[in-house]
Amino acid sequence: MAEPTPTSPAASAPWEARRNPSGKHLLRRLASWLAVALLLACVGWGFWPKPVLVETATVGRAPLTVRVSEEGKTRIRNRYVVAAPVAGRMRRVPLKPGDELKAGETVLTVIEAVAAPLLDPRTREQAEAEVSMRDATGKQAAESLAAARASLKLAEADRDRVRAIHRSGTISEADRDKAEGEASIKAAEVRAIEFSIQVNDFRLAQARAALTRPEVGSAGGVVEVKSPVSGRVLKVMQESETVVLPGTPILEVGDPRDLEVEAEILSRDAVAIHPGDPAEIEQWGGDAPLKGRVRRIEPAAFTKISALGVEEQRVIVLCDLIDPPPAATALGDRFRVEVRVAVWHRDDLLVAPAGAFFREGNVWKTFVYRDGRAVVTEVGTGQSDGRLTEIRSGIEAGTEVLLHPPDAVKDGTHLTRH
Repeated sequence: MAEPTPTSPAASAPWEARRNPSGKHLLRRLASWLAVALLLACVGWGFWPKPVLVETATVGRAPLTVRVSEEGKTRIRNRYVVAAPVAGRMRRVPLKPGDELKAGETVLTVIEAVAAPLLDPRTREQAEAEVSMRDATGKQAAESLAAARASLKLAEADRDRVRAIHRSGTISEADRDKAEGEASIKAAEVRAIEFSIQVNDFRLAQARAALTRPEVGSAGGVVEVKSPVSGRVLKVMQESETVVLPGTPILEVGDPRDLEVEAEILSRDAVAIHPGDPAEIEQWGGDAPLKGRVRRIEPAAFTKISALGVEEQRVIVLCDLIDPPPAATALGDRFRVEVRVAVWHRDDLLVAPAGAFFREGNVWKTFVYRDGRAVVTEVGTGQSDGRLTEIRSGIEAGTEVLLHPPDAVKDGTHLTRH
């Protein structure tokens, strides 16, 4: 048996066997490397920082007005509470809120005199006894008056005789003075008794009146309550028929055309408001705001609890309406509105939207859009109306700033605009 030669394939070891690579095998290996490279590229592209989409605004010059805004309500300037002028039985009030009134003509209600209460038997007997006593006292005084007049007549006769004798010089001065004084005293007694009779007559009439009951609705026992002003009924406080006392409130009346606006402003904001400042009345139901002017800032503040339970010091500010349009006649008493009072104004200022600024500590900053990147810039700000803010330093007109930049924006961040 012949042995294989060293050059034959059978003479080589198994691990020394080699295959010639084919084209199909190389293509498979190349596809694997390409897949790995593509995956790495996708991962790198996913982690590569992308430009942040932002909105920008341009710094420019514009007028700026700072206003204090607060909810308010309309109210009739002059209100009148009509009260009962006398005690009595008030008839039912026929008027309703909103009815028109004419000063001195429209009868609001009628008050009738109340009949005297019935007397119980014991009280009646006492009243009748009082009448009898006053009647007897009058008769007694009449007799006393007759006796006093007789005494006066005798004293006057004695006085006349003394005067005649005194002329002849047969009577002393003392006797003459005594006769004169006696006549004067008797005359005074007569006058005193006459006055006592008059007093007794009045008391007798009073005692007899306690026994009588005048009829209700008689002449002089009805009082008509008329409207003091022209306008409308605002509120009916006592509508049903009832017995009233003097001063009992019946109706509230006023003129809805004479309106003013009342706003409760925080005391720290009210310090900047002055009489004569212009105001705008918004959210009253019309398309355009109403023009107004501050008339009065009340000097005393009051405490009010906010919706969050915080105690606030507020001041009432009153505003007058200036040339309200016809549509404003629909406004009534206690209607809700929003009051905006102008406390500061400049016609030409360097301004930017308020949403472009943020605060770091005590410093105001903004992001400036420059060559596709965000650049943090420190700025000096001034007055602001909530929409626009005054710029005093840091940036110039024409600079583009970011509006409400997201948290992803940092100094140097790549940006893309809307």
